[in-house]
Amino acid sequence: MTAYSSTINSSTAHSSSTMQSMIALQPIKIAILAMGGEGGGVLADWVVNLGEENGYFAQTTSVPGVAQRTGATIYYVELFPGADNPQTPTPVLAQMPMPGDVDIVLASELMEAGRAVQRGFVTPERTTLISSTHRVYSITEKSAMGDGRVDSKALIRHTGQAARQFIHFDMAQAAQDSGSVISAVLFGALFGSGVLPFSREQFEETIVRGGVGVKPSLRAFTLGAEKAAQPEEAYVSPAAQQVVHAPKNKLVAALLARIETEFSSHVHYLAIEGVRRLIDYQDPAYATFYLERLKKLFAQEGGQDERLQRALVRHLALWMSYEDTIRVADLKIRDSRFARVRSEVQAKDNQLLDINEFMHPRIEEICETLPNNLGRWLMRPHWFHKALRKFAQKGRTITTSSLGGFLQLYLLAAWRRGRRSTLRYQLENKRIDNWLIAVVDAARTNPALATEIVQCQRVVKGYSDTHARGLRNFQTLMEIVQRQGSQLSPINLRELREAALADEHGNELKKCRQRLAME
Repeated sequence: MTAYSSTINSSTAHSSSTMQSMIALQPIKIAILAMGGEGGGVLADWVVNLGEENGYFAQTTSVPGVAQRTGATIYYVELFPGADNPQTPTPVLAQMPMPGDVDIVLASELMEAGRAVQRGFVTPERTTLISSTHRVYSITEKSAMGDGRVDSKALIRHTGQAARQFIHFDMAQAAQDSGSVISAVLFGALFGSGVLPFSREQFEETIVRGGVGVKPSLRAFTLGAEKAAQPEEAYVSPAAQQVVHAPKNKLVAALLARIETEFSSHVHYLAIEGVRRLIDYQDPAYATFYLERLKKLFAQEGGQDERLQRALVRHLALWMSYEDTIRVADLKIRDSRFARVRSEVQAKDNQLLDINEFMHPRIEEICETLPNNLGRWLMRPHWFHKALRKFAQKGRTITTSSLGGFLQLYLLAAWRRGRRSTLRYQLENKRIDNWLIAVVDAARTNPALATEIVQCQRVVKGYSDTHARGLRNFQTLMEIVQRQGSQLSPINLRELREAALADEHGNELKKCRQRLAME
């Protein structure tokens, strides 16, 4: 009886000691934020396997986000030591992250790192944040009439202030260069951060046990580990390190040299980019026309204002490279686009890939692509116009990866040789000329107002219905400029423009006009 009692007391004491040691320990809490196709689930499985194979209890759960870019899936992992000790009771682990209670956050994209900070998962007292700095723009960023993108530099700055340790570089580029996916780079960065109690061999053995894409995953892991150990240095792709040579085309070289000699240094960069854009859009002659326009504008009274000049250089190039059906077709059949799509879906060299384009041009786009006189005739309300409108309403799908579909868009893109004869070219040039006349008139007395008029070009963008709505808002702004004249203050025009950019349907612009008594 005494011996039995002694055994009970000894066992109870040992159990109590084990429980006390467990209470003193805390699980390692890891949140992984990843979008579809980036291997977030694989990364979570690797972390779990890493822990389980090396003496840790491990548990993972996932909370899926909305489809694709509107929300990432959150994978939550907890690791607790003692699984290799039979006397350690199985711990009860949490199933979701809680604000202020996460040790490590891994984000596959910069905005997701920002979302983690916003949710309170990242704290300066305890959280190591590991994130890629590349951007996959959200729906709200893409759909904004203006530049709706979040400033990446500001996002990095504020995110870094919220974390105890912030490791960040372009992991998407590193994944591409290694032929793997971003999850392997994140896994390497996790090792390089030094926050988990596992060796490099244990990390790499986890990848090998996975048995899929081992070699590229190990290459990506190595890149991630190296960059995490040198966080102050940004990752630069080997392709980006190639030397940039002077242009071989004599016409292009002459245009670039002309910018250096005939224009002030504060517009050199923008003018060079404008020339490159317009050569790509049309040809060197069109870029020459662009420079002639700028030179004439800068020579006008008030045209020497530096802020006005920079705005003109940028926005004139943007308007002269307007999106028409020819441009859309050209962009859709480029080698770079096919390569990008194959890369995004991770298609192998021996795999067939179909790319289907849904084309739904309005009758206006069809008419404006034709030569001026023919297009104007077709726009009139007669039987052929009605038949064409009915045909255009249906829309169609073109497989650009097939010979037939590719040839259709190739022939349309080749029509850029005749772009100057099209109805759309005539219409756009007339709009540009009227816009520049308003700019010159304002510059004589108020260069600041002229600069705001130049920036109204931001409202006109895209093609089809998007272009039509933006053009309608732009015309409303120009009517106000014409009616108000020199009485219009730059700040009021800026406010009207921002209202037009906030709502493509014009409702916000209408409210702003009412508030400023400009109805």
